[in-house]
Amino acid sequence: MTTDENNDEDVSLFDAEEDSGKRSKKGGVKHPVALFFLLFFRVSALLVYLFCEIFGASSISSMVCIILLLSADFWTVKNISGRLLVGLRWWNQVDDDGKSTWIYESRKGAAKASGSESRLFWLSLVVAPVLWSILSFTSLIYFRIKWLPVVVMAMVLNGANLYGYVKCKFGSKTSLKTVATNYFGRQFLKQALSKEEES
Repeated sequence: MTTDENNDEDVSLFDAEEDSGKRSKKGGVKHPVALFFLLFFRVSALLVYLFCEIFGASSISSMVCIILLLSADFWTVKNISGRLLVGLRWWNQVDDDGKSTWIYESRKGAAKASGSESRLFWLSLVVAPVLWSILSFTSLIYFRIKWLPVVVMAMVLNGANLYGYVKCKFGSKTSLKTVATNYFGRQFLKQALSKEEES
């Protein structure tokens, strides 16, 4: 299995209408439906998980409902929201000889993406796995073992989307450790320089 192929060429992933520049809402939300479903499936899965026992729903029907919502969220984020809101997409391609290749693409000129849409996309992409991780620890602490497979499924699906989009954003040739090290190095340098200016 081959991984980390980066395709930087300008790809036509987007609506022809959008590519031709016919849609130009400046500063507003360009894709309200994609933004709605980005949040709807995520929040719905969390709410069903948190409140299913309060409303007396059976655990099997609640688990099925949560897994369906998580699956819809994974598909929507991977195939629609990431493409429209931030100009990124990723997928796995299997060649005729059975060789599996992961492809990460980003739209050139990603400045076309709305700033508020992009921030909301990345915030939801990072917060969801963190929340599901916290819920996994609470299910272990309170011995809610029957819910552990659902929470693990949520972490895997949300984590896969996060990993795929981070690889798209920073390029598949760059390791995530290098990106994190550079970010924290810049933050440390900024803090050091701001403390020097104060003195």
